Amino acid sequence: MLDLLVTHATLPDGRTDMALGVQDGKFVEVSAGFHAEAHETWDALGQLISPPFVDAHFHMDATLSYGLPRVNQSGTLLEGIALWGELKPLLTQDALMERALTYCDWAVAKGLLAIRTHVDVCDPRLLAVEALLEVKRQVAPYLDLQLVAFPQDGVLRGTHGPQQHMDNLKRALDMGVDVVGGIPHFERTMADGALSVKLLCELAAERGLRVDMHCDESDDPMSRHVETLAFETQRLGLHGRVTGSHLTSMHSMDNYYVSKLLPLMAEAQLHVVANPLINITLQGRNDTYPKRRGMTRVPELLAAGINVAFGHDCVMDPWYSLGSGDMLEVALMGLHVAQMTSQAAMRQCFDAVTVNPAKVMGLDGYGLAVGCHADFVMLQARDPVEALRLRATRLKVVRRGQLLAQTPPATSQLNLPGRPPQSSWMTPPMG
Repeated sequence: MLDLLVTHATLPDGRTDMALGVQDGKFVEVSAGFHAEAHETWDALGQLISPPFVDAHFHMDATLSYGLPRVNQSGTLLEGIALWGELKPLLTQDALMERALTYCDWAVAKGLLAIRTHVDVCDPRLLAVEALLEVKRQVAPYLDLQLVAFPQDGVLRGTHGPQQHMDNLKRALDMGVDVVGGIPHFERTMADGALSVKLLCELAAERGLRVDMHCDESDDPMSRHVETLAFETQRLGLHGRVTGSHLTSMHSMDNYYVSKLLPLMAEAQLHVVANPLINITLQGRNDTYPKRRGMTRVPELLAAGINVAFGHDCVMDPWYSLGSGDMLEVALMGLHVAQMTSQAAMRQCFDAVTVNPAKVMGLDGYGLAVGCHADFVMLQARDPVEALRLRATRLKVVRRGQLLAQTPPATSQLNLPGRPPQSSWMTPPMG
């Protein structure tokens, strides 16, 4: 007898009337019209069953700190960085952990069950590293948390010399941090930026780790560190293990240079993470009109065969005062900014917060197939496009076959003469 059977489900690839059988935390059957005895049976009523949402770029050490020690009055990237510098000496491990755990609660309620978070390693106390390693341990039963050793101030810009932050980063890796991070465009010179990419990729190759760098988060079209990142990836044989995050300078690059850059990135099998909410907010700030959108070239990257994910980046922190952990909100902004409004492109945006970031993180057993972990979200929508349009209610959130969260359907009670008694904003079936 199965532990759980979900019937009459629609899957993101368009298959309908699907049944998903769960035993011992894994999918043992995914097929049309399947029936079997189960301890518990749920009728999806034709609604969408999706793999969990995944956020491949976040800053959990800063989340929910909005207003501490003051508000970012300008709302700019540089004031946010300066504000984070003011906040770091005031951080306590307990407060940081409580904010992070609260955010993880929000994430689970939104069906977000895997997060890659960058953690600042420039504070020699490594307080945030210790705190998030403990958070990772505590949330492991219900959420995959992957940590990136991130030298926010620049790995070569230590006040006590270029080795200071590199030593901190190595200590963080020794403590159990998963991924090597970097921020080459924030080093003092372009040459230092390129050197930082080389040194950090060599460190990752030596330790057998993945790489995820904040790369070219700038409006400057001459910020081209992703080229170096692709070169070092190929030189060191890190194919498929390296991610360039943000890449906003690509928005401002000339087309000829990009036509050379995209094949180089594809050959290196780089992953890319765009952060639509934050990129559209922070970039182009010095423009009058015309004003640049700031987000990287998502459709062109996808057309070149490069895996592109969307990240939330920030929620209520020095850089961004909004957000709730809703990856459908992230995807909906990406859809608008990139003008990805064809039917196929909108589904690509749904993939950018599910299957694509799962590839970035290297998640094992992810997906709706026999043998995969029984992790899924039941959405109040009949297809991915409707889920995006409505930022669909997460009716049920399940991990390893166990119910983690549920939300009542979103409906409005109406009192209109001659009209239905309620509405859920879903379009009526065709025909």
